[in-house]
Amino acid sequence: MNQDHPFPRLDDHLVQPEVTRDEIIGGVRVVAVPVELPHATQQSRLNYLVRAHVLPGYRVALELLTRFDEASDFATDVCVFKDGNDPATGGRYLEEMAFEVVAEQNEPVVKEKALRMHRRGVRRIFAIRVEDQRVCEWSPEAQDWRPLEAAQIEDPCFISPVPVAALFDADEADTAVAEALLAKRTAEAWARGRAEGRAEGTARLILTVLEVRGIAVSQAQRQEILSCRDLDRLDQWLHRAALASSADEILAFAPPKTGGDLLTALEDVRVSEETLDAIEGQIRARRRDPA
Repeated sequence: MNQDHPFPRLDDHLVQPEVTRDEIIGGVRVVAVPVELPHATQQSRLNYLVRAHVLPGYRVALELLTRFDEASDFATDVCVFKDGNDPATGGRYLEEMAFEVVAEQNEPVVKEKALRMHRRGVRRIFAIRVEDQRVCEWSPEAQDWRPLEAAQIEDPCFISPVPVAALFDADEADTAVAEALLAKRTAEAWARGRAEGRAEGTARLILTVLEVRGIAVSQAQRQEILSCRDLDRLDQWLHRAALASSADEILAFAPPKTGGDLLTALEDVRVSEETLDAIEGQIRARRRDPA
């Protein structure tokens, strides 16, 4: 640890992963014992649901060993964290959500885990109770579990809310997973269509600007502009279209790859407000009087 980072690194372990069943919670060594059927099936269904509901950019893990503080190195049943590396540490991101399947015999241990996870910065912590089929969420104010009153778990990590009923019923779980996967595919299709629509609109605007300025465009050049789906390239071509003397000059221009070059290039192709206003006026006039 150091003053800038008061906690140890997440992967700086006190126990040896994948070799021992030991965990350390508040300086106390605890053996993570195998579980019986109700606990095991509950954990499997929990993972099934959470994995289906997380948005792109997040990861789901089972039994991920984490160094939560100087005296604690333990895993949660299921957790959600951002993909990639945390720029502040260079390592993986801390868990944002953690889920523990709770049986009567391990409840004190899970409570101690929740205290230490929250202190480290885990945003939300849930307990899935096997015996009475209830979901509780950790309350920092009460320093204890509070029954979840809502019928679903909503969170920015999820594409859609996770129904509480689906945590305890296989058919409900299948339905919720199917709906979450459909929502993901719909979102992906919408984003793809939105990008393609913007690309097509920009390409047509380039051709309109060239037409208004009286610059000849061959059929091959027209096709190259209309088929382009690189939004950065299209934006640069649009800037060039207001100043270039030929279509060849526009299409020969490729967006630079580095930040410094990009700034230089943008200076070169910057279009004055007067020029853009003039082009817009000509476009409006052409639409009013096509002849």
